[in-house]
Amino acid sequence: MSVNWNWCFVLFFLIFSTPFSFLVDARSQSFDYPTAKLSTKWVNSPSAPHSVAFTDGSTVRAILLRGTFGPRYACGFFCNGACDTYLFAVFIVQTNSASSIVAPAIGFPQVVWAANRNNPVRINATLELTSPWSTNTNGKSVVGLTLTDTGNLVLFNKKNAAVWQSFDHPTDSLVPGQKLVEGKKLTASVSTTNWKDGGLFSLSVTKKGLFASIESNNTPVPYY
Repeated sequence: MSVNWNWCFVLFFLIFSTPFSFLVDARSQSFDYPTAKLSTKWVNSPSAPHSVAFTDGSTVRAILLRGTFGPRYACGFFCNGACDTYLFAVFIVQTNSASSIVAPAIGFPQVVWAANRNNPVRINATLELTSPWSTNTNGKSVVGLTLTDTGNLVLFNKKNAAVWQSFDHPTDSLVPGQKLVEGKKLTASVSTTNWKDGGLFSLSVTKKGLFASIESNNTPVPYY
């Protein structure tokens, strides 16, 4: 059975059992794994490769990771708190020289982007990389997914050109090299364990400039 994440930009399929396509195996996945091909699937399982629990209550299960040794960008499943639900997110983690994610006493995972954060998934959900991830990618020869050194999650075509990228659809954070353009908005999550975009603060760009606002049920109230 598949479930549509119903996100206007990115389309994921959550499948709870499948005998088809390629499933990532813990024994075959290498370190420094920034790119995936179409029809790849990942299971949000506690036994999944690159699954690390942290003392702050967070857990990451990375499916892509770029680089080695130090703070690096990764993407995959993330939870914090009761961990009965998970985000598909891009996050910063600490890695060793073999690109293994380590769990230091400080330097916990930091989420910088999330897909459809109002509708997280559960244990054993399966993420499948398919060509129609976006309403704007049909017919554009999407062949894979990659995570860049700057933390940009990119769908690319046969010419390695970007067809869709997470930098164009920020959620609550910006990272170095990313731009907040007119018409886009950063909205805080409700809390560190409730990721819905109903937080108190927002930051947006309009024709009149940059506005920091307090969100309300009606019109946001600018305070800067």
